[in-house]
Amino acid sequence: MSYDFNADDVFEMAEQIEKNGALFYRKAAAGVADPNAKQFLLDLAAMEDDHANTFAGMRKRLAESETASTVFDPDNEAAAYLKALADTRVFFEKEIDTGSMEAILKAAILAEKDSIVFYLGMKDLVPENLGQSHLDTIIKEEMSHIKRLSHRLVANR
Repeated sequence: MSYDFNADDVFEMAEQIEKNGALFYRKAAAGVADPNAKQFLLDLAAMEDDHANTFAGMRKRLAESETASTVFDPDNEAAAYLKALADTRVFFEKEIDTGSMEAILKAAILAEKDSIVFYLGMKDLVPENLGQSHLDTIIKEEMSHIKRLSHRLVANR
């Protein structure tokens, strides 16, 4: 069975990935003693929360054609599938070595890169008429995370 994702599906996954990211950063912050590093991680968690809210808002503003179901799904199994997909692809139960800010930053950069790869792959699955262009907004948000994390990683060396 073929399944074309629409923009609503992708934003739903993006929201879940951002929530997972916020949880990752909060767990990392809980294990860090340095107040400056702890605040940096909590700021990243807040950014993830903001992005999840942004994506939720974008979902609300989608055109009807961008939210239309692409398959018959009376039991709403697609939603459960999308949540599982988002939960297992980015920030998925990563072990956090809180003994080293460098290790935390590297794990976070890897997860953010994974999210970009995930969304780039999703672009091929979302037809243009179902909101493919919205993926570029999500990808730019994830790229901004990598930039911030990379600057911090270089500054810590």
